[in-house]
Amino acid sequence: MTTSLGSVVIELNPAKAPITVDNFLNYVESGFYVNKIFHRVIQDFMIQGGGFNADLTQPATQAPIKLEAGNGLSNLRGTIAMARTNVLDSATSQFFINVVDNQALDTNASGYAVFGKIVSGIETVDKIKVVPTSTRGGMSDVPVTSVLISAMLQTQ
Repeated sequence: MTTSLGSVVIELNPAKAPITVDNFLNYVESGFYVNKIFHRVIQDFMIQGGGFNADLTQPATQAPIKLEAGNGLSNLRGTIAMARTNVLDSATSQFFINVVDNQALDTNASGYAVFGKIVSGIETVDKIKVVPTSTRGGMSDVPVTSVLISAMLQTQ
């Protein structure tokens, strides 16, 4: 993933989260994530992106997927997980990267599904987590200057 603040290499775990990885890769392969932003940045929690354009409009997504929390992967620093609403099976395109250990998000089958980890570029995540934020469009923790995803490529 290439962002306006640097690049990150993510290793996905299809063995532990096959539905989630397949969903994420469908968005990657379709080019959906290009020009999306990190719209929620909380320095001591996580950075969330993949669902909004810079003007905070939300494009149409694919159907929600079944939650794969409780898969043995934990929300530790540097892992990537799917964001969702309060409805368990509601994840679509939005993901977050844990910037600290967040095991409280695991909670077995009702937590947040981790599906991969950062294998290089954690310094980019650390740059993103400290950008100034404000409230915009009724949302809090939105970066003042957009952190844009410019490319999301799949490699083997």
